Amino acid sequence: MPFAALRGHNTEFAASGTAPESLHTVPLTYGGDRVGELVIGLRAGERRLGGRDRAVLELLAAPLAVAVHSVVLSEQVQRSRQALVTAREEERRRLRRDLHDGLGPVLTGVAFKADAAGNLLDSDPASARALIAELRAEAIDDIRRLVHDLRPPALDDFGLAGAIRQRAAQLERPDLAVRVEADGLPALPAAVEAAAYRIAVEALTNAVRHSGAARVDVRIRADGRLCVEVADDGTGPGREWRPGVGIRSMRERAAELGGTCTAGPGPGGGRVTAALPLGGS
Repeated sequence: MPFAALRGHNTEFAASGTAPESLHTVPLTYGGDRVGELVIGLRAGERRLGGRDRAVLELLAAPLAVAVHSVVLSEQVQRSRQALVTAREEERRRLRRDLHDGLGPVLTGVAFKADAAGNLLDSDPASARALIAELRAEAIDDIRRLVHDLRPPALDDFGLAGAIRQRAAQLERPDLAVRVEADGLPALPAAVEAAAYRIAVEALTNAVRHSGAARVDVRIRADGRLCVEVADDGTGPGREWRPGVGIRSMRERAAELGGTCTAGPGPGGGRVTAALPLGGS
């Protein structure tokens, strides 16, 4: 034979010789599924393979199918292992970021109050004891909040729409209306749900604190992907969008799932828009 090649799905495992114009293909099947093919080049002057050649190739097809199937399984296992390692490292990075952003300020406050209590131990023991009690209560509350923030309980209690509505109600003020549109959402992967919540709450918090807006609208819909939009009507003079930790965090959370997030001012106010694949994990 002037040419032979062993091929799988979109992959050529091995080849020998130069392919002529006339080729003969032997399907390779395993468990009823086609896993590849054996491609043979016909000899000069041949239009088709003879019966003996076909019989030999049929005999080869079974062990070759097993070999190709084994190679494919090995590649799938390797890809799965790489995906697990990547997911683990990404989770470690996310956890480190959350702990750094949340635990750092908590520990700083604990240190300051502990120093203050120490300074009062001799001169005013009663005030020192009161400060230590206050410090203990605040530390417990802050650590509990930090742990809850790793996976907000509201997501499990109320779902994405309910959790965002709960947070919006906490941020709403007499001079600022917050409206949430998030009806009819399907069941969401946990990672997508958490990322959407984080992005929406971060954008909502930024709008409430910095936009000078009278209204903020949060819209979440599923249309082949999960779309999150937070828009405000804050157009006060001097308002600037600086690429700080909040914006960077929103973009990172979207990118981790293969999505996108944009943020910036517009003629009618500020807008944050994120698109997250629903197949994210």
